[in-house]
Amino acid sequence: MTQTVLHVVFTPSGAGCLSEALKTAGRDDQVISFFDDLSFGPINPPDSSLRAKWVANELGWTGWDDVTAGSERFWRGTPSADHRTVGWLTRRSAMEYAGFLEWSWRMGDAPYEVVDLSDVKVSYRPEHGPPRPQASAMSLGMLHPDIICQDRLWELAEPLQQTVRERHRNLWQQLRSENAPLRVIDGDVLVSAPISFFDSLLMSYVTDSWQKVAQIVGQALVSPMDDCIIGPGDIFLAARINALVKRGRLEFQGKSALEIRFSEVRLPRM
Repeated sequence: MTQTVLHVVFTPSGAGCLSEALKTAGRDDQVISFFDDLSFGPINPPDSSLRAKWVANELGWTGWDDVTAGSERFWRGTPSADHRTVGWLTRRSAMEYAGFLEWSWRMGDAPYEVVDLSDVKVSYRPEHGPPRPQASAMSLGMLHPDIICQDRLWELAEPLQQTVRERHRNLWQQLRSENAPLRVIDGDVLVSAPISFFDSLLMSYVTDSWQKVAQIVGQALVSPMDDCIIGPGDIFLAARINALVKRGRLEFQGKSALEIRFSEVRLPRM
């Protein structure tokens, strides 16, 4: 009897892309996604309610309970022995890397395979635009389902060597012990960082003229991709704009930088 394949991914958008690609390929594999972003906030202990409180206090976002509720459902739905389990990893996305490390930590010695997209190159189909060279896959959530299907990326799944599994566990143990407010990609490793790590990047896009927070955050989101790295999301970066405003580093118009399309910032007038 053929085992059901269960794909475990760490980005909701990636789950949607993979599900569509598998359907197009005529496969009946199952896909589950982890919703939380463990690249920021407390990770030790791994308590969803503590994380929701931290996000509310530090980032000013009060809707994280919905995210953590999705995470709890994820842990209840993790695989049994009846499944062939495939985890999707990329060391180019802090969110996906951190999620994978927590999952790998919890899996212990249970068997699973991994699709590692960190160094995978993909080709774009003609219908997706003008000809362009192969590009880094970076994140499952950034890949069109047609590309996933065309390249049959699920066939890259392979068991991890025990030494690699131990390296993942040791890394996550270190990050858990540090329990920093932020984790970022450094080369191909996840490292702890202060919550202000991206402040200088955000400030580099602010001018003497009023600009939408959405524009500043958008530029900061795209900047790491020049190095094929995906940093934190818009909520985290917008929250740091709020923090910079409170410290007097920026002038502000609007209610909250979290309303990125309806708020503006500029450098203080001397």
